[in-house]
Amino acid sequence: MEMKEQILTSAQRLVQQRGFNGFSYADVAEEVGIRKASLHHHFATKTDLGLALIERYSLILSNELARISGLSVPADEKLRAYISIYHYTLEADRVCMGGMLASDALTLDTTILPSLKHFFAINTDWLTELLAEGKAQQLFTLASTAANHARLLVSALQGALMMARATGDRDAFEQTASLLISNLTRKG
Repeated sequence: MEMKEQILTSAQRLVQQRGFNGFSYADVAEEVGIRKASLHHHFATKTDLGLALIERYSLILSNELARISGLSVPADEKLRAYISIYHYTLEADRVCMGGMLASDALTLDTTILPSLKHFFAINTDWLTELLAEGKAQQLFTLASTAANHARLLVSALQGALMMARATGDRDAFEQTASLLISNLTRKG
């Protein structure tokens, strides 16, 4: 793995575990075995590193959503596959990087915020399409617009992930995810 990728991998893990404000260039440099000056060669500022992280994370998410979209399964199974992304993050003892950055939003350099907003748009836009697909397949019952439900799902899953991590209660995450699905699939 080339050094730039090693830096991004290390920094992503640190952000997902500690938050953007909870790690330093010294932490990353020590973990990947380079001097801080070398790290600055790849990412001149922490803001540059933050932008690269959210763009990389958004690309990974987009690729995973495209994979899920391509599955030959009904919309409710695609929704479960989407929720499994959060399960994986929780099992890795991390929080979604988008959620961690959002929790630091008031202290982030403002140049990072448009990319963070785009990350959440990727989620909500994809879910909006999926929910409309599920409604058309008569799998989902929506009490509001698909876009409103999409925002609710992202918000609830992000919050459930943070609460599970903070409390150590992973079952609470599972219960929240199950409740979200059952509320969508409930008829009438």
